[in-house]
Amino acid sequence: MFTLQNDWDPLLAQEMPQPYYQALRQFLKEEYATHTIYPPMHDIFNALRYTSLAGVKVVIVGQDPYINLGEAHGLAFSVLPGAKAPPSLQNVFKELETDMGCTLPNNGYLESWAKQGVMLLNSVLTVRRGASKSHAKKGWELFTTAVLAAVNQKDSPVVFLLWGRDAQHKAGLVTNPKHLVLEAAHPSPLAGGKFFGCKHFSRANAFLQQQGLAPIDWQIPNI
Repeated sequence: MFTLQNDWDPLLAQEMPQPYYQALRQFLKEEYATHTIYPPMHDIFNALRYTSLAGVKVVIVGQDPYINLGEAHGLAFSVLPGAKAPPSLQNVFKELETDMGCTLPNNGYLESWAKQGVMLLNSVLTVRRGASKSHAKKGWELFTTAVLAAVNQKDSPVVFLLWGRDAQHKAGLVTNPKHLVLEAAHPSPLAGGKFFGCKHFSRANAFLQQQGLAPIDWQIPNI
């Protein structure tokens, strides 16, 4: 049985034997054997590997991985060092600049967020090169719904940042009154700048501090 060596393993043990996941696994075996799939197989579960269930403070929900070489590595919105930050992530950085006074980094590698408790979870964890949503409705949505349901059950407060309609469809999973849900337009340029001014980062930190938790250092270090 595949494990992450952290407190997500009970959820993996619960989900992986289920028929939907076995069908997904077979689909992925064929896809990785016959096409270029992102992220690399060993990076699929990085959102859970880098951010333990006990450590989750903030959840940012994305759609599916980036579709170009050298970008996706298993964290929503994040790209590998050396890759240019895509337009949506550039808009996130612009909002951080106005909201938190963060300087624009020279990279789009968000690992420092994940290690502080920001779970960067795509709804679909794999994609075929050059074909957005090519792995949608294959089973990943059921798995990531189970992940979010587990976070919802946490006793410690969590902030859910839901950007755009696809992410906001997950709002109904957050039923625990201890948590905070913040919704905004997607940071994509296609949203016409409606994301700007949401102040989600300062609002998330204010909530965490009100709950006696350490805030997130949103500044992405230069590489």
